[in-house]
This record gives sequence, structure tokens and C-alpha cells, in this order.
Amino acid sequence: MNLFELNQAYRDLEERDDLDPEMLADTLDSINDTREIKLDNIAYWIEKNKATVEWATKKIKELQEAKKYMINQNSKLQEYMTQVLDDAGIKQLLTKNHILRTRNYKAKVVVDNLDKLPEEFKQTKTEVTADKKELYKVLKNGQEVPGVHLKLNRGTVIK
Repeated sequence: MNLFELNQAYRDLEERDDLDPEMLADTLDSINDTREIKLDNIAYWIEKNKATVEWATKKIKELQEAKKYMINQNSKLQEYMTQVLDDAGIKQLLTKNHILRTRNYKAKVVVDNLDKLPEEFKQTKTEVTADKKELYKVLKNGQEVPGVHLKLNRGTVIK
């Protein structure tokens, strides 16, 4: 394979989403290239993935904010329509495209001040989690703790 074909092999591999970790490793092993070139292409791939993750994270946040805005806006528009119909004493209104009817739903509970709420109406939730910082110290000092172990965490820095 020439250099162009080798680079294309890496780009083709990037496009595939059907490879499990073992198949990916086998496919990378099958590319006949020097270690330096192979690892350089993998580093490029990782950098590209990181950029895509950053973009997707930002896009998700923007979409969540837009969704929240529209949900709130719809709620306010719904309240406005109901108020207009109630003020006019109209139970049902036929428009060119819609049938609008006011309706009573189950009342919502609104807690204005949790501090003033009697204890009998308060709920306390507790969550049990592992103290990983303390566990790390204990395990690092050679002590054993049932149900937990240290796992080596190695990686390669890409600069």
C-alpha cells in the first residue's frame, strides 16, 4: 500500500461504527504500517473524536436550553389562552383550525416555604456512596478492603 492508501484505510476505519473493541484492535493490527505512522494516525483520530465530543456537548446544552425555553413558553401561552377564555366566560371556542375548551385538571401542590412546612409533610432522602478518596488512601497503603480494589490507570498523552 502506498501512503495515500494507508491514510485512506485509517479514514475509512474512522467512519465505521460497527466495530467492537476487539475487532477494532484486530483491524488496526492488520494495517501494514510503521508503529510511528500507525500511532500518529490513531492520535489524530482521538483528537478528532475529542473535538466532536466537545461540539456535541455544547450542541446538547444549546438544544436543552431551547427545549426548556419552548416548554416554558408553551406553558405561559396555555395560561394566557385559558385566562382569555375564562375572562370572556367561554367554555368552548371554535376557530378555523382548532377547538379550544377550558378544563379543570388536578390541582398542583405548590410549596412556598419548606422551612414553614410541618415535619410530618417533609421527606428526607439519603444516598449511600463510597468514599473513593479515603478508599484510595487505604488501598494505596497496602490495606485490603472487601468489595474494592485499585485498577491501574495507564494512558498515552497526545501533544
